[in-house]
Amino acid sequence: MNDHVAVLTKSATEEARRPGLLRRLRYLEPSNMLWILLVAALLFLVAVPIGKLLVVSFEQRGTGAFTLSNYVTAYGRARYLEALGNSLMLGALSSLLSVVFAVPLAWAVSRTDMPGKGLTWAMVMGAFIMPPYLGAVGWILLAGPNSGFINLAWTWLTGLQAPLVNVYSFFGLALVISLHSFPLIFIFVKSALDLISSEMEDAANILGAGTWTTTRIVTLPLVWPAVLGGIIVVFLETVALFGTPAIIGIPARINVVTTQLWQFFEYPVRVEVAAAYAMPLLLITIGMITVQKLLLARKGFVSQTGKGGERRPIKLGHWRWAVLGYCGFVGLLAVLMPLTVLLQASFAKAWGRGLAWDNLTLGNYGYLLFRHEMALPSIWNTLWFSAASATAAVVIAVLVAYIVARRLVPFGSVLAFLAMAPFVIPGIVMAIGFYAAYAAPPIALYGTALIIILAFTARFLPIAFANSAAAVRAVHPEMEEASRILGGGRLLTIRRITAPLIIRSLIGGWLIVFIVASRELSAAVFLVGPRTRTMSVLLYDLSEAGNFEVLAAFGGLLLAITLILVAIGMKLAGRDFMLRRN
Repeated sequence: MNDHVAVLTKSATEEARRPGLLRRLRYLEPSNMLWILLVAALLFLVAVPIGKLLVVSFEQRGTGAFTLSNYVTAYGRARYLEALGNSLMLGALSSLLSVVFAVPLAWAVSRTDMPGKGLTWAMVMGAFIMPPYLGAVGWILLAGPNSGFINLAWTWLTGLQAPLVNVYSFFGLALVISLHSFPLIFIFVKSALDLISSEMEDAANILGAGTWTTTRIVTLPLVWPAVLGGIIVVFLETVALFGTPAIIGIPARINVVTTQLWQFFEYPVRVEVAAAYAMPLLLITIGMITVQKLLLARKGFVSQTGKGGERRPIKLGHWRWAVLGYCGFVGLLAVLMPLTVLLQASFAKAWGRGLAWDNLTLGNYGYLLFRHEMALPSIWNTLWFSAASATAAVVIAVLVAYIVARRLVPFGSVLAFLAMAPFVIPGIVMAIGFYAAYAAPPIALYGTALIIILAFTARFLPIAFANSAAAVRAVHPEMEEASRILGGGRLLTIRRITAPLIIRSLIGGWLIVFIVASRELSAAVFLVGPRTRTMSVLLYDLSEAGNFEVLAAFGGLLLAITLILVAIGMKLAGRDFMLRRN
């Protein structure tokens, strides 16, 4: 008996002597290790690239010594400062035009009895899914000063040689950008308008205000935060956009920040100067968000309606046809005209000859599918890069959203911040950060598939996180607690209980990330190698070659892939899954 007690005492003593960390590891749940890996993944995807970008901007090339010469080089020439000013003006003008397009459409769809709302919604969806650089190519074919269809028709009708419109101008560039950016403001404003009760508008009408006056002094002021949020998003997207400014701006000699950054990556690559020159994009983003908070801080924008709040469509009478006409006009500019001319060019031997039987051919598609060296590899690269990044982004996002919603760790808010941080980091800055952090040895990922997948994952992680957070919040934790009481581990509970309940939302989020990743150019163009070109990068290469027929055909393939994915998304996640604001 005494020997047995002695053995037990010895075992207890040895257990007490073990290091505290080892004792804890015995009782560590597998999910806790997953949370640690999750923190490491977020640091690798977000914190390290941005931190490295900041460090590199102060390093001397070759030696790594501290220097300010990179900033002197980046801002020491008038041309570089002019590019920064052009970006700011382009962002402001594009945001203004986007408001002009989006707000009337959102008001018409949300608040009025205008016919054709489904058609308007489809038009907004079309403008949203069409890659901006592809729309830019369409408008080059339409409004090129010498051979654009609009100008050729104008010359034929009037005999005047001066072009009617010129896409190779500052206003033309801003217009093309806004025609593919206004859906962002539409989403914000329509979501806000859907929450406003008709009672406040009725009160204004009783006091003698007409429909237009009520809209101007009652309805629109209530959605001002949504309008301002949309303006900021469009402004930041425009400033960070590469494709459209490169396709239209470079021939027009309009230099902006993103095209100037691209020039820094021409041989020899000056990544230190590029890092320094990219810093204003981060400062602009932070500044715009600060301005938004200051503008809204002292004002309240609340509509208190209670359960009795009712939303009735405003009767427009004969004006509903005028409003429908305006919506149709925006759709014509944003979708129908560029898509029609791209389709015509893709089946043409020479797009400038117009529609003629002897000008029709399938040769452009045959060339791409059977003879072009990089067409099929770029399609495959696009599909699997986008699928891999969408999967990684959704997995990371749903785990972070779950941790934050269930308050499993004390630093959940930090994880949420890291997951959303790429939203305020322009894609082109993120790409340069990845180049600075992971292109050189010992990691040496430049030109590989992995660096593109990682950059896409980080770039679109906020989309997946916003979607996943909304889905997780909608699931009450009681069922999870029941599973835990019955002995189920945390990971088993997530897999068997939580995931099946939110799978529909996760599929929608996955498809959104896949679609936007498949058309991403700003980040991809800085990171691709000779064998890792994506469809968007190859489209840009074809635009530089000036072969618009083959370019239009390749754009048609990209749009076909996108439309198939959108159809799948509508089937699985609802017809508005891409225009749903979480």
